[in-house]
Amino acid sequence: MIHICQLLYEITTKRSMAEHNNTGKKGEEMAATFLREKGMTILETNWRFGYLEADIIAKFEKTLVVIEVKTRKSNYFGEPESFVTKQKQKNLIKAANEYIERKNLDLEVRFDIISIVLNDYNAIKHIEDAFYPLL
Repeated sequence: MIHICQLLYEITTKRSMAEHNNTGKKGEEMAATFLREKGMTILETNWRFGYLEADIIAKFEKTLVVIEVKTRKSNYFGEPESFVTKQKQKNLIKAANEYIERKNLDLEVRFDIISIVLNDYNAIKHIEDAFYPLL
């Protein structure tokens, strides 16, 4: 027999994960629309290589732009972009390298962050050249 507290925890956790996934998906859709309006061509969304993922891979002129999208319902705990860790940056660089090799591309590469706060204003911040690969 499942204890009532265990059951409530499982229901709450599943609901929280579903809301989190919906928030992320909505943010990525908003980001893709925003980038298209800025003249970028979206090449991939949620591109995966093993455990690595790039939210959006786009092309702008002669530059491949790898974009991490961070979406939150508020900035109470900090701006969404502050949650792009050094490890996440390293993983995005690895994913970008694999993408470039697989597609045999010869383009400049830029790493951007789209930071979205879903509130009454749905604030979108585009941080170009948010970080650089170490040479």
